[in-house]
Amino acid sequence: MNTPTKITFSRIILIVLMLIALFVLSFFPNLELPKLGNTGINLVYLIVCLIFIIASFTDYLDGHLARKNNQVTDLGKFLDPVADKLLINSMVIFLALPQFFAPYAVNAGQIIFFNGWCAILLVLRDIVVDALRFIAAQKKVVIAANIFGKAKTVLEMVAIVFVLLNGFPFNYFDAGWPVGLHIADIFVYLATLVSIISGIIYVVQNRKVFKGE
Repeated sequence: MNTPTKITFSRIILIVLMLIALFVLSFFPNLELPKLGNTGINLVYLIVCLIFIIASFTDYLDGHLARKNNQVTDLGKFLDPVADKLLINSMVIFLALPQFFAPYAVNAGQIIFFNGWCAILLVLRDIVVDALRFIAAQKKVVIAANIFGKAKTVLEMVAIVFVLLNGFPFNYFDAGWPVGLHIADIFVYLATLVSIISGIIYVVQNRKVFKGE
């Protein structure tokens, strides 16, 4: 196992440990969370945000090292997308159902959450694209990532960070937006839009894999 693959594997372990910790915390709905001044950020979400940022950086790091040192392996190709989906989709689902996964955060004043419909669309898009890649692989067809796919990943990560931070620092300007809408929500909607567009492009450009050509 080379260095890039070890980094990818460590990311998976980090994500799993974080999810286990969040699962345990969900059994303490009345947990009192300290806040950072008047920012609206609670301690648990801040720690999760820092872990998420570190994990997101390793996503870039392992790919960069693999390409730079010519260490691209089949194991790495398999683990990297698994780690990405585990990282992003688990956080999207977690943030979309705070009343179930993090009641303590709701009680502590966490007012910004990941839109549920956006979460469904993002997860469904990944399922469709993964299914497309699986079918293509059976036919020896390689589906290369497009610019929209990469932009989608970046926007998802940015949106997740701002939701975890309860909209900070944009929450100071939310009063000027319609009731119930936060600037952080715009990043969620934008990530969802780009995700759908990238998914459509993947399907249209590779539709031949469904025709048995």
